[in-house]
Amino acid sequence: MGIHCFWALFLALALALTFATIGKAQDATLVPAIITFGDSAVDVGNNDYLPTIFKANYPPYGRDFINHQPTGRFCNGKLATDITADTLGFKTYPPAYLSPKASGKNLLIGANFASAGSGYDDKTAILSHAIPLSQQLEYYKEYQAKLAKVAGSQKAATIIKDALYVVGAGSSDFIQNYYVNPFLNKVYTPDQYASILVGIFSSFIKDLYGLGARRIGLTSLPPLGCLPATKTLFGFHQSGCVSRLNTDAQGFNKKINSAVSSLQKQLSGLKIAVFDIYKPLYDIIKSPSDYGFAEASRGCCGTGTIETTSLLCNPKSIGTCPNATQYVFWDSVHPSQAANQVLADALILQGIGLIG
Repeated sequence: MGIHCFWALFLALALALTFATIGKAQDATLVPAIITFGDSAVDVGNNDYLPTIFKANYPPYGRDFINHQPTGRFCNGKLATDITADTLGFKTYPPAYLSPKASGKNLLIGANFASAGSGYDDKTAILSHAIPLSQQLEYYKEYQAKLAKVAGSQKAATIIKDALYVVGAGSSDFIQNYYVNPFLNKVYTPDQYASILVGIFSSFIKDLYGLGARRIGLTSLPPLGCLPATKTLFGFHQSGCVSRLNTDAQGFNKKINSAVSSLQKQLSGLKIAVFDIYKPLYDIIKSPSDYGFAEASRGCCGTGTIETTSLLCNPKSIGTCPNATQYVFWDSVHPSQAANQVLADALILQGIGLIG
């Protein structure tokens, strides 16, 4: 294990122990609820209830999750946000909003509105028959009304104010829309499209703030050019990451960070942080053995070069690995549970200010 990995793990464990002690003493979680918006990186099953090809409710998805059953998560096990919820003291996870479980007292710990194939750009979701971000916000308004009926107006308002809000989007906007859509990539440069997305993001955060959100964490883009699928589609048989895609991701991330700084100045009482997943994931991909991984160039499911969603990653996929803990990626786009653990450690360290 590399020295950087060791210290990151040490700090994460120290924080986890601290959180666990506080949570046990108070018999409570460190935040009352977690409310999530975004795409497949954070979707816990909303797409199970939609007429879309972007589903993960079939084996081998979920084979290392609780009860070894697929839930709609695009992973063999837990997402980084699940692991973060564990660290914050949650015994169960906020339900997918379209799930029958999203009712009654289950709403007290939050809800998940994310939808695989969605993005900041509503047109991205429409192409995938996913839930657009604007509709996710409408569902959140419904959730607030339902929460008030369950908890009472006063308690509901406290939950809304003190909840941790997670926004994870942007990857689908580029991979499933911009890069393959000539109506976009012939009109806008990647930098121009990134500016459009960040403008939508800023408006979304202002809307959330207006609805009571005060603690918001959002994920950066990952190194888009290092995903097995993008290397297959855009790498033209070259080894290594696709540098232009990574440059696009870095440009977007720079704009998001600038927007967050501006929002923090504009919106009184707002705690907001960017969870940088670019660097930790890039570091794992470039030096997998330092983090205990053996394979970083392809996913575990099938050939690991193009498989994602149940259409290509399914029980009939030939070549699926027996041990996903050795793989950085589960399918050709999404990290394995083992990699998500490393990302979650980074998220906790970066988001400590949101829960203080």
